Amino acid sequence: MKYPAKFLILLLTGTVLAACGGNAGATDAPPAQSAASSAQQSGGMGNAQSAGSIVEVAQQRGFNALLAAATKANLGAALSDANRRLTVFAPTDAAFNRLAAGLGFADANAMVNALPASTLQSVLLYHVLPAAKNAAILSTNGPIQETLYRRADCAVSLALDSSDGIKLTDAARTVANVATADVAASNGVIHVIDKVLVPPGVLTVVQMAQVNPNLTALAKAVSTAGLQSVLNGTGPFTVLAPTDAAFAKAPSGLGATQLATVLKYHALDSELRAADLPFGVPVSTLAQQSIQFGNGSAITIKDATGTTANVTVTDLEASNGVVHVIDKVLIPTL
Repeated sequence: MKYPAKFLILLLTGTVLAACGGNAGATDAPPAQSAASSAQQSGGMGNAQSAGSIVEVAQQRGFNALLAAATKANLGAALSDANRRLTVFAPTDAAFNRLAAGLGFADANAMVNALPASTLQSVLLYHVLPAAKNAAILSTNGPIQETLYRRADCAVSLALDSSDGIKLTDAARTVANVATADVAASNGVIHVIDKVLVPPGVLTVVQMAQVNPNLTALAKAVSTAGLQSVLNGTGPFTVLAPTDAAFAKAPSGLGATQLATVLKYHALDSELRAADLPFGVPVSTLAQQSIQFGNGSAITIKDATGTTANVTVTDLEASNGVVHVIDKVLIPTL
């Protein structure tokens, strides 16, 4: 989603509002904070007025990849706006490099140069809250934090856990830790985090596997079988993603053709969220063989061998479909 520069300023200063029953994530979000309540929430963050803007503090602390992404995304001026107060979860350069490596780029600079500005805008807005919230406030505000990233004109939220430090769960169901909290800026506060948060609807189904540490075997298998171009296509797709633990228990020694068939058996040529799954009827896959969904105490999938896999995580939203995580590799007729 690409935002005009003027709209980005309005979005970051909290003057664009939308009425939404929920958001594009899994959980409803609270209303955005007003400017007055934002000011009340900014206490306890040190001598903010003597510090520079969020951009200036990021420059001083060496957040090179974050600043490069913000520049390309045309967010620098908005993050320096003195009229409002914001919270920025700032990934380190090492975090950006890890994301780049997962997506197949040489480093963070190569990734920022390659990704469209609109993609970088979406990713960075997912790291910004529309109020200045120090760690104490985050810990008492509840488990849902509304960000400035929007889908279908609705704000998307992060899940926050403050039971042991502050942890944020993103749309890929991966967790970022706040490594350094309450870095004061004149227009808000920065919390340093150890990974780049992945918003819903931005990465493809293949990339969602690449950035999830529990799906590395699937990502490697897709590359080995030469299916990246297919599953990075327009779609939409539904991908049933076996975990690394599931691949460790799967049959080995498959040839390239057989591996491609197995992987296609885990993909549908339509987007089916958990609420839309047809239960008790054959569903055709890209391998031209059927699976069957069951709905007991958990959602299950029966393959051609009669083996049943459990769906452990549903509705990971990609730009070209949806991913459901499963605990076994499905085996077609080979």
